[in-house]
Amino acid sequence: MNFFWEARKVILLSVLIYLSVKAIFFFGYVSQYIEQITLYALIVILASLGLNVIYGYTGQFSLGHAAFYGIGAYVSAYLTKIFSIENIFAYIPILFISGAAAGLIGYLIGIPILRLRDDFLAIATLGFGTLVRVLLDNSDKFSEVFGGSRGFVGIPRLTTFELAFVIVIFLILITHNLIYSRYGLFWRCIKNDELASASIGINTFSMKLMAFTYGCFLAGIGGALYANLYTFLHPSNFDILKSIDFLIIVIVGGMGSIAGTIYAGLIWVGFIEGLRIVLPAEVVDLRWVFIPLLLIALMMWKPYGLMTKSRN
Repeated sequence: MNFFWEARKVILLSVLIYLSVKAIFFFGYVSQYIEQITLYALIVILASLGLNVIYGYTGQFSLGHAAFYGIGAYVSAYLTKIFSIENIFAYIPILFISGAAAGLIGYLIGIPILRLRDDFLAIATLGFGTLVRVLLDNSDKFSEVFGGSRGFVGIPRLTTFELAFVIVIFLILITHNLIYSRYGLFWRCIKNDELASASIGINTFSMKLMAFTYGCFLAGIGGALYANLYTFLHPSNFDILKSIDFLIIVIVGGMGSIAGTIYAGLIWVGFIEGLRIVLPAEVVDLRWVFIPLLLIALMMWKPYGLMTKSRN
């Protein structure tokens, strides 16, 4: 019953936020660029939520999250282009197919690498991310449609604010329900002490694999929304730096906090794109100086994240 009560509150708040944002868009208070950045922020929040499940709740240090984001993007781009999808209702199943493809690959990759821990797991996921980047660079060898290192062009624009908003809210609710189910309890136990969790009968490997697969599924759907928003993909969009972006959002928002991921995602995208608008074109690259300063200030002020209480 608590879930339904919480869901009702979240849905009501979401409707109010949607109507407010839609009114701002409708009356032209912001440019189309800001509208697109708002959409992008929703996508980043969804992909970061997947990493929060993997790292924030289960304690699996992954540096290859962008690879699954890219897999979802390329699957969606390929299917929507090959089948000439123009209807948003035909696009919705492709979104979940793209997420399922990323989740399936995450499951298969997770079977061997999730037996590793800490730095060793990070290196293994980093290696997988590099492998995916190389495959995407040479994907035109499999099919000219992918474009390889030239980039994937001609992708239908199907991602709308309404679709992205509903999908993100729906998956936030599903994730919240999972986190506060017995599986979420197992994930948090494993993060706190994997050996103790195993000693009381928790199948730690299965639970870690479940969390990893679900996190990759969320990243895949985020990637699919990204592909059909920008209509162009390049392998460089899914490199280690993109994985670091997701990791920063999880840490700044607070590991193990859904609300923290939402706030940090909005702050991160808003700050990066805000500096692009504010700074003159000739010095726009200086934003990569201001961004580390922001991160240092945030970590000094809130070392455990924006939405995580200090540990005594």
